[in-house]
Amino acid sequence: QVQLVESGGGLVQAGGSLRLSCAASGSMFSINAVGWYRQAPGKQRELVAVITSGGSTNYADSVKGRFTISRDNAKNTVYLQMISLKPEDTAVYYCNAGVCGGYYWGQGTQVTVSS
Repeated sequence: QVQLVESGGGLVQAGGSLRLSCAASGSMFSINAVGWYRQAPGKQRELVAVITSGGSTNYADSVKGRFTISRDNAKNTVYLQMISLKPEDTAVYYCNAGVCGGYYWGQGTQVTVSS
């Protein structure tokens, strides 16, 4: 079992920055990769960024150059640093941990970017 708790969301003006945190606990050794997803109202959930256990990262084209995913192994936490935020980044952001045979989700954190 893996538990994920996101934090750091909020309301920010366009062009601003936020840093999201995903704190993990439980069977940490089983995690292969951690990703950040987002879901805007009326839209499907989409992958924003992912970091593997080996440290490789990948980003959606829409956030490349603006978002950075990183991790602090000592704190069992994965971060999503977001800069130059746009109104279209408004969504609920979810943390996802992939393990052999399945995955776990956090409860989500709301990010709202005003124009």
